[in-house]
Amino acid sequence: MGKVRRAVQCSRKSKRKHCLTAKQKRYLKLKRGLDFGMSLGACVVLSPALLALSAAIKLDSRGPVLFKQKRVGIHKSYFSIYKFRTMRIDTPKDTPTHLLADPDQYITKMGHFLRRSSLDELPQLFNILKGDMSIIGPRPLLVRYLPYYTKEERRRHDVRPGLTGLAQVNGRNALGWEGRFAYDLAYVNHLTFGMDVKIIAMTVGKVLRRSGTLSGAEQTVPDFDEYRKRNGKG
Repeated sequence: MGKVRRAVQCSRKSKRKHCLTAKQKRYLKLKRGLDFGMSLGACVVLSPALLALSAAIKLDSRGPVLFKQKRVGIHKSYFSIYKFRTMRIDTPKDTPTHLLADPDQYITKMGHFLRRSSLDELPQLFNILKGDMSIIGPRPLLVRYLPYYTKEERRRHDVRPGLTGLAQVNGRNALGWEGRFAYDLAYVNHLTFGMDVKIIAMTVGKVLRRSGTLSGAEQTVPDFDEYRKRNGKG
């Protein structure tokens, strides 16, 4: 991934405009077919695990199995992202986990396990099946962040958001916002089939090692809109 790391460094410094090449646009069409086939197969193969996790969530605490939230997709369209619910239903609404007075008291027992193992993201296979997301791409962010993007940062929406991405395999929650966006733009600017394969392989390794995941009070990155206001960009 040496070329990618150099590309990230360039994307942090350069204000040059980028556009998807004709080759990349053709690959995006192929990529959608691959996403559909792989997510359909994964849903079938993992259906026993999905059902078992759903049952465990219901037995562990009151409330729905799934958590839904509006996120931004390709071309700045909106969609509802699916996750396994990891928090109690009495958790204060519209407050990020890390901004709660005592985040861990709201995370369920199953929620801690799901977050540590990244299994809370599995329902996004249905988002991929529907075409809202891709297996690989920049992670979908909150709608309220949109006004705070720079013109260049909005290019992360030239592709479908992903279940995993370049930023996730290079630090995930441990990255600051500038680093995260730099990796997102590097992915968009250098999108290839080979890069996607490498990211999938690296993601598998990360999940097996359970590295790069932070939950509850461990998360220290401020909300993006607050971060930009604080730095005079909002």
